[in-house]
Amino acid sequence: MNLARGLAQREAQGRPVRVGLVGAGKFGTMILAQLLLMRGVRLCVLADLDAERARGAAVSAGWDADDFVSATSVGTANDAARAGRVALVESGELATDCEIDVLIEATGHEEAGALHAYRAIERGVHVVMVTVEADVVVGPYLHRMAERNGVVYSMAYGDQPAIICELVDWARACGFDVVAAGKGTKFAPHYRRSTPDTAFGYYGFTQEQIATGGFNPKMFNSFLDGTKSAIEMVAVANATGLAVSDDGLSFAPASVYDLPLLMRPREDGGVLPHAGVADVVSCITPDEQFVENHLRWGVYVTFTSRSAYATRCFGEYGIATDPSGKYAALWRPYHLIGLEIGVSIASVALRGEPTGAPYAGHRAEVVCATRAPMRAGDAIDGEGGYAVYGTSVSARRARELDLVPMGLAHGLRLKHDVPADHSIGTADVTFDDASFLWRLRREQDTQFAPAVV
Repeated sequence: MNLARGLAQREAQGRPVRVGLVGAGKFGTMILAQLLLMRGVRLCVLADLDAERARGAAVSAGWDADDFVSATSVGTANDAARAGRVALVESGELATDCEIDVLIEATGHEEAGALHAYRAIERGVHVVMVTVEADVVVGPYLHRMAERNGVVYSMAYGDQPAIICELVDWARACGFDVVAAGKGTKFAPHYRRSTPDTAFGYYGFTQEQIATGGFNPKMFNSFLDGTKSAIEMVAVANATGLAVSDDGLSFAPASVYDLPLLMRPREDGGVLPHAGVADVVSCITPDEQFVENHLRWGVYVTFTSRSAYATRCFGEYGIATDPSGKYAALWRPYHLIGLEIGVSIASVALRGEPTGAPYAGHRAEVVCATRAPMRAGDAIDGEGGYAVYGTSVSARRARELDLVPMGLAHGLRLKHDVPADHSIGTADVTFDDASFLWRLRREQDTQFAPAVV
């Protein structure tokens, strides 16, 4: 509870936390808006493949265009930062070599995210990993590497996985037993068949909104078809030690007051296979009717206590419980993604603590299944694309069945015909051995045995 105080001290001492940001998309632009306002933090370098787009994003977030100086080398970038300006570069790798304390990786691209994090950690720079798609593929490896190098690898606070981890930590620190933790979203079973061409229609966007909003159809489709939910719950499982069901996420339609009834084990009337699960609830019914008091934008934890006295207190203090009073729920209705990044920056730089990290190792996996029948030679276009959707399974199950992680599936071509809803295995495709992400993942596989759940 002293992060703001610590940053104020750094400001007063004239040694602000030096930050590099890679990626100026929607999340990155939100981060830029807050970096302009924070005390004790200084943006030194901004990297994006399109430097002028990045400059425009910064201006839209409140910066002056003249605050940024184009740089093509580490030397010129560092000179610009020392002069009180921000170096604008077109290489994330160059950004990792600059004089910074914290690198925020916000490209949203698995391959780039892993490479940038690896290089920063290698140089002794803390990493805040916004690109959760990379985290679920090689996060355990990067976390262990960071520990060996005396730096911190962290989830990004404000994004749902880190806030879920915070709720889990709260419950455990209080002495409660975590039954489930997760988030809300908008999901119906037929969304599995959605493509980038249909996603905006399900969201209800007008053509005018689509034309002016700068929306990424693949990103929105990933949220819609359940892939992003699977990615985020796998990140939570690897961080907290919670399990994911091999049957996939339940997406149970639920109000916030339904949480303690549904997010409890089946033997007690809920939907979970057992206690200790990361799961997602939906704000709509299968026929797309909205649930009253839903949790579409929020996160939750359900918990219980081995103390009869404590469970009596749940009801006395108005906490939402199931009819027995045994299971309780706490939730946060909203999250502000990039606008909350300051908590991660301050935590890693001042305390040396992540706001969530894959402490539990390789516990869960995001794998992919086909939306429709596919033919030999067809390409898989990755998360949110036309070919596949992502589901979560235990790491043990994924290893036993030789299933392909979603983060490694982009650009792979099928060796033979497969039906709809076919889980893609390593025997179905040929991997690109030149991929840095794939090489890092093979290193991780030699270090981490899948957790037995």
